[in-house]
Amino acid sequence: MKEDVIKAKGGLGETIRTIIYAVLIAVVIRTFAYEPFKIPSESMLPTLMIGDYLFVSKFSYGYSRHSFPFSLAPISGRIFEEVPERGDVAVFKKPIGDPVDYIKRIMGLPGDKLQMINGVLYINGTAVKRERVEDYVDRDRYGNVRQIAQYRETLPSGRTYLTLDTTIQGLMDNTDVYSVPEGHVFGMGDNRDNSTDSRFLSHVGYIPMENLVGRAEIIFMSLDGSAEWYEIWKYPFAIRWNRILTPLN
Repeated sequence: MKEDVIKAKGGLGETIRTIIYAVLIAVVIRTFAYEPFKIPSESMLPTLMIGDYLFVSKFSYGYSRHSFPFSLAPISGRIFEEVPERGDVAVFKKPIGDPVDYIKRIMGLPGDKLQMINGVLYINGTAVKRERVEDYVDRDRYGNVRQIAQYRETLPSGRTYLTLDTTIQGLMDNTDVYSVPEGHVFGMGDNRDNSTDSRFLSHVGYIPMENLVGRAEIIFMSLDGSAEWYEIWKYPFAIRWNRILTPLN
């Protein structure tokens, strides 16, 4: 009987240690390697949809205090800093107001000048190539359909992606020139008329490099809104199967 009690205690202790180790490993991976994020808005349509779950690489731009849970690390600036590439889809802490997580496409690098003219983006005085393609067709889980004008933009590097233009002469289709300060980048949503991004200087503005959390890499899960992540029994009907393991460009 005594031996059984000792074994029972040993088993409980081993279980507790295993749980602690698992939590520590998860924290290390989340901090230094990859962190999962859920997309809450349509600002990055058609690239990202509400309900997409993606992995963000934490090492892509180096590490800052925002790389750590609750931004608690006593770090100033970035360690192993790397400037994003133009066109990266990046997660960052909003620099104005509450430091919530935002996700946008990095369009401006330090020293760049950007401007929107009639819905066309100009970088350092040169228009980004923009071609009209087939409409984006959105079908929600209730069967409602909407069609939105869709364009393919191609950067000088050859990097290409799709954007939406929901409104002719939208609020930010014509802007002043933005001059990106040193140590900052400029982010824009792919859903150009429905994105609060760096074009709104009093709401988001220029993004300090320190505020970058990481680069979005791949969609590992996508739910259409009919199920929460923990409602596994609903997955067969709620998962957007065609979006799973979609890499982001």
